[in-house]
Amino acid sequence: MNRTSTAQLEIERDVIESASEWAARLPEYAEVFEQQNRLTPDIAKQFAEAGFFHMNVPQEYGGLEVHPRTMVEVIKTVARGDASAAWNVMIGATTGLLAAGLPDEFASEIYGEKPGVLSVGTTAPLGKASIVEGGYEVTGRWPFGSGCQNADWISGGCFIFENGQQRKNHKGAPEIQLMMFDAASVEIEDTWRVSGLKGTGSHHFNVVQVFVPEGRSVVLGGRSRIQRPLYQFPMLGLLALGVSSVSLGIAYHALDAFIALAGSKTPTGSLRRTAEREMVQGDVGRCFADLRSAEAYIHEAIDEAWEVALQGKRLSNEIKANLRLAAVNATHRSVATVDRLFQAGGGSSIYLDSPLQQCSRDIHVTTQHIMVGNPIYEVVGRVELGLPPGSLL
Repeated sequence: MNRTSTAQLEIERDVIESASEWAARLPEYAEVFEQQNRLTPDIAKQFAEAGFFHMNVPQEYGGLEVHPRTMVEVIKTVARGDASAAWNVMIGATTGLLAAGLPDEFASEIYGEKPGVLSVGTTAPLGKASIVEGGYEVTGRWPFGSGCQNADWISGGCFIFENGQQRKNHKGAPEIQLMMFDAASVEIEDTWRVSGLKGTGSHHFNVVQVFVPEGRSVVLGGRSRIQRPLYQFPMLGLLALGVSSVSLGIAYHALDAFIALAGSKTPTGSLRRTAEREMVQGDVGRCFADLRSAEAYIHEAIDEAWEVALQGKRLSNEIKANLRLAAVNATHRSVATVDRLFQAGGGSSIYLDSPLQQCSRDIHVTTQHIMVGNPIYEVVGRVELGLPPGSLL
């Protein structure tokens, strides 16, 4: 299925516009999200109706199938209003990529029957899927189940066992599949007690001897069944870009808050407003340079990969590494921005009603995600040095 380019552009403009409208409204919900440790069900439902969770779902299942640049822009924009809300958008959107890897029967069942369905999950292989007649019997427990309380379907990474032996893939490594569970079969544990991104609802979840029919799973790192450009991108690469987009949005939120503060605050012992101090002006200039250059690198990396994907070619390790490097760079430049602004805000930054303290808490949680952690620099360095990446890109 292919929409006309005009129709697709209109869809993508609409979802970006919706994100902008939500960014303006979300600050009033931030305290509620933090108190409840989750995105409220009514907001999750409205996000679904806006198409946020279906941005990467194929058109044939009612998805928007947007350009990766659009996904980045939507997530960043929502994060400018609230980081936890954007994290939920990111998880829902990137998990929706599984629709392109599932057999048509299950992709239709999960994504096609309910518009805006929310699927979430964890790729870490912390489950055991034993082959039984007709499918798998799965037991496992996973952390970081962001958005799980609002989800319709929840996925978890599993090692595959056949006749008691762990199954290997064609490269000789343990095979990992993402098993899809109906939310009703999953137990959610109330474990999300953290310093930042409190509203993401990233609780632990578990299943015990749950049956998953054969085909209702996706091989991690496998090729998508649908070969259109979006699905040539690696799932982990798009996930990394999603995480970095949240980070960028948090940093822009901090900039917005600091500029408002600097224009009205005169520090104790000073005759000049904060905005009139040369050191502060230099800090703000550096922040804009960091964020805009990081965004430009993300756009460049996406565009390079998109041109190759348009030709129906597989992305090389070099292109995949470039996507990952752009993502990790954006996250770390965003952290530097927030730290700089938090310090420049002085004592005003530490109060609970200051957006700067929330931005500081939230941004330092994004850096702990494995997709944008410091080891990614090593993976990219291996590729650039002509060595095997040693990790999934």
